[in-house]
Amino acid sequence: MSDAPTTVVFDLGQVLIGWDQTGPLSDRMSREEWKEFAQASDFASLNVSADNGSTIAEVVARAAATDPAYGEIVAAYYENFPRSLTGPIPGMAEIVAELKDAGVRLLGLSNWSAETIHHAPVVAPAIAELEDIVVSGREKLIKPDPAIFALLLDRFGLDPGRTVFVDDLPVNVEAARELGLIGIVFTGAEDLRAELDRLGVIPA
Repeated sequence: MSDAPTTVVFDLGQVLIGWDQTGPLSDRMSREEWKEFAQASDFASLNVSADNGSTIAEVVARAAATDPAYGEIVAAYYENFPRSLTGPIPGMAEIVAELKDAGVRLLGLSNWSAETIHHAPVVAPAIAELEDIVVSGREKLIKPDPAIFALLLDRFGLDPGRTVFVDDLPVNVEAARELGLIGIVFTGAEDLRAELDRLGVIPA
């Protein structure tokens, strides 16, 4: 297909690499205890602020301002961050390798802290096969903000109509589609392979 996509852009977390926020403190907090802490401290907001460019020190200070114990827990979370990474998503390393062998351009676009992103390719080596990654924490822009997609397109000279974007969150995929990218909601390697085959990017 002459008009087949030439570039595939991957989200990282829960697409190429698994993430479980209970992992870093699993030796001292049960899942239920972590859930209670996360709700009380608004850990989701703290995590987003790190993804949006706040330093880890700033995130810890923000948590501690609410409760010093929260600050200690968040500091411990980041000290043990690699334990939140659960390994490669099954089947995805093979898809990355096949796309690369086929000459498809491979990039990443991830909501991730600038200070912890270096752990990702260690745990999921397929990430190191990508040409480059736009990391929200470095850019101080975060999905689904259209600005981070515009930055991606501009930085790498991409034609949105021939660029596939793969993300596990529908809101991010919809934001990509609004800018003309071909968005795929990731539900697993098998379904992704079928979609890429349908688009003429990779054989099933």
